[in-house]
Amino acid sequence: MQRAVLVKALMLATALLASAPVAAEIRIIQSPGGRVGPFLDLFEKVRESGERVVIDGPCLSACTLVLSIVPGERICVTKRAVLGFHAARSVDRRGRFYAEPEASDAVLQAYPGPVRDWISHRGGLTSRLLLLKGRDLAAIYPRCRVRTWRSPAA
Repeated sequence: MQRAVLVKALMLATALLASAPVAAEIRIIQSPGGRVGPFLDLFEKVRESGERVVIDGPCLSACTLVLSIVPGERICVTKRAVLGFHAARSVDRRGRFYAEPEASDAVLQAYPGPVRDWISHRGGLTSRLLLLKGRDLAAIYPRCRVRTWRSPAA
């Protein structure tokens, strides 16, 4: 089931990248996260594209790596944005989760300072999901402004 969710998230992200024109935006409307590697690859491409990232819904777990890879000045949030953080974990061959404390420390250090501080003030990265939203989120990332296009003939 987790693999199916990852595949759906990656397909959505790939479709967004493939259909986005130059100087457009990438809109995250719902991502439950998943395996870290594909998200790292995706967000590297987004960073290289120069596009703005609009977080417009839940961006959980590995999705939050966007904050570490895409420059902060190219990220904005809507009122629906929610960022969900937890400690890094892996799955063994039997499907059991186990903690990855070194990976959790590395991820925490990679987040921008205000995000890292927000997480630290709430006990750090643990197995419990921390949700950053509303005013707390808007204090770190700007609200998205709608981009309008005007015809040169207007």
